[in-house]
Amino acid sequence: MYATKKSTIFAAAIAVALLCVLLPAADALPSIGHYGKRFDTMSGIDFIQICLNNCAQCKKMFGDYFQGQTCAESCLKFKGKAIPDCEDIGSIAPFLNALE
Repeated sequence: MYATKKSTIFAAAIAVALLCVLLPAADALPSIGHYGKRFDTMSGIDFIQICLNNCAQCKKMFGDYFQGQTCAESCLKFKGKAIPDCEDIGSIAPFLNALE
């Protein structure tokens, strides 16, 4: 019984030591689901580039009805947080204009 209690305390001490070492390192690693940064090193995704490419695609699709320059400026301003989808009216509504 004494040996089991001793090994349990030893295992708990190892777990605490590992947490003390690994927790500060976890803060330095990029978060996978965070879209506030420009480039995700884990997946290789450049959110600003995707945003700019989608703005260009929407400009090709909608022509003069779409404000491509304004879309691209918002990509840079918001660092790719709101990526426009040409098939989603909600995401491109701020960049549409009516021609008269």
